Amino acid sequence: MNELQMIAGCKEQKREAQKMLYETYARKMYSICLRYSSDQDAAQDLLQDGFMKVFANIGSYQEKGSFEGWMKRVFINLALENLRKRKSIFQSSEDIQNLPDVVDESTEDDQMYRISESELINMVRELPKGYSTVFNLYAIEDYSHREIADMLGISEGTSRSQYVRARQILQDKVKLHIKERM
Repeated sequence: MNELQMIAGCKEQKREAQKMLYETYARKMYSICLRYSSDQDAAQDLLQDGFMKVFANIGSYQEKGSFEGWMKRVFINLALENLRKRKSIFQSSEDIQNLPDVVDESTEDDQMYRISESELINMVRELPKGYSTVFNLYAIEDYSHREIADMLGISEGTSRSQYVRARQILQDKVKLHIKERM
């Protein structure tokens, strides 16, 4: 069964198609859920809720653009909806001129190559929730600060501030990690 047949089957609520869709995309969608969740249990709950939402709204997918991209958007929006309920995770915008916007890029690049992807993902997950959310949306999902502000109901300045702080914390964590390994 190809992707179009799977989608058509899901639109007809055929269990076999739904199972195949889940098996095809669960791993990728779970990685998205992990980026926006505090732990694996919360990510698993988000994964299940996301697929329920996909199956309930698959009729709105008009086969324009990537289906995976459409699903990804559903999962990200669901994760953000959950975060918006706890809006206090986002600190108010402060003067970000005092925060370093960049560090020595050669040092950062060298350090990034010395840690594994899973170590870096864990470091991002350890960030305060507001920081990790903005970092994921900006650095990984490639949204602009304006788009992030609209999605989260925060100011653009708050988005920038959260990103800069997240990046600085990550840089410090990477440096510490490298030192500990030496």
